[in-house]
Amino acid sequence: MSEAYAGGCACGAIRYEITDEPMVQTDCQCRDCQRKSGTGHGSYLTFPDKTRVKLHGAASHWDIISESGNVKTRAFCPACGSPVYVMFAAMPDLFTVHAASLDDPGRYKPQLVLYTARGYAWDKLDPALPTFQGMPT
Repeated sequence: MSEAYAGGCACGAIRYEITDEPMVQTDCQCRDCQRKSGTGHGSYLTFPDKTRVKLHGAASHWDIISESGNVKTRAFCPACGSPVYVMFAAMPDLFTVHAASLDDPGRYKPQLVLYTARGYAWDKLDPALPTFQGMPT
């Protein structure tokens, strides 16, 4: 077993630990991720089974309709405002964390880029990564 993925918010009120390996690690350039991050994209690790996540602390949740038309729930710390994780109504078993919320963000290894149709020339991502104009099917 590899080392657990651990992280949380900036103030420490929310913490998680995940012993699974991520099923995918993505950069997303959709407009929602741009607004949430305050920059050109969001970076995420998605894990296959949210029931195997140890989560401590109470997050605030905000539901939005994503560009794919599905409900996306963003979880953030009510004290410091840090975004911590995301859940998707269409894929209820998954648990997605923000790469910057990891205790060791260097463990994030992007594998693909989503919603490049919304990307900006100034947001330089690894050109060797596979890209998708939207959400792959």
